[in-house]
Amino acid sequence: MLVFKQVAGLQAWLDSERREGKTIGFAPTMGALHQGHLGLVEIAKSECDRAVVSIFVNPTQFNDPADLEKYPRMPEQDIALLIGAGCDALFMPPVDEVYPPGLDLSLQLDFGALDQVMEGEFRPGHFGGMAMVVKRLLDIVQPHRLYMGQKDFQQLSIVRDMLRQLGSGIELVRCPTTREPDGLAMSSRNLRLSPAMRAAAPVIYQSMLAAKAALPDEPASAVQARGLETLRNAGLDPEYFDLVDGNTLLPVEQYGDSDFIVVCVAAWAGDVRLIDNLVIRENPAVA
Repeated sequence: MLVFKQVAGLQAWLDSERREGKTIGFAPTMGALHQGHLGLVEIAKSECDRAVVSIFVNPTQFNDPADLEKYPRMPEQDIALLIGAGCDALFMPPVDEVYPPGLDLSLQLDFGALDQVMEGEFRPGHFGGMAMVVKRLLDIVQPHRLYMGQKDFQQLSIVRDMLRQLGSGIELVRCPTTREPDGLAMSSRNLRLSPAMRAAAPVIYQSMLAAKAALPDEPASAVQARGLETLRNAGLDPEYFDLVDGNTLLPVEQYGDSDFIVVCVAAWAGDVRLIDNLVIRENPAVA
């Protein structure tokens, strides 16, 4: 596996690969890699000639400086995992390579409600920083396909809309959420859970499964209220338990409102904030 820290070196290698007709698959990450990230590499390798991963803890998408400081960093372990997964190239840039002085990074995009609801309500500014860094990384890598996990469903929706607004030819591939055996979505933040909170956290997945089973027969408001109560009873502090249209992220009131319904959850497990989602209905399939 090749490791690049400078844009110029990465782009020179990518240019040579593209000249040979190779297709490039790209998975941006913030490190502290787990099986979910490696799943992105696996899918990228199955669909493209070259799989490229970036590790960059993006300072512009953290609302709380303390959260940025606490974000786990384990580059040696990450490199070993990526080598084992068959990754072709890793881009690990310092901040000034991604955001060089004088570079205009302003994005004049209107995401409508996509960045105002759920995470947008509780983490103002987060998606602006996220969209900025994803666009910057895409400008650097210029992949054929972009691989992102479903666990960050709202992020995925915003990136899809950004690619549409920019007229990009990059294909966004939604990859399934990877879960622990007890259903907890794999996340770098799980490393910070106390034993008691780690034991309680799988209730998030259980509550979403219950919502999926209930929604065809009950109004969304009742399903939502029960979901919030379930999380609180397990000792979690939920921020939202929303049943939304998978395209617009606007609330649905009942099962028949949309062919694409997703339940999205955010909850505090002690001092660790967890997010997850589950597709309740998807007909026809949406990429």
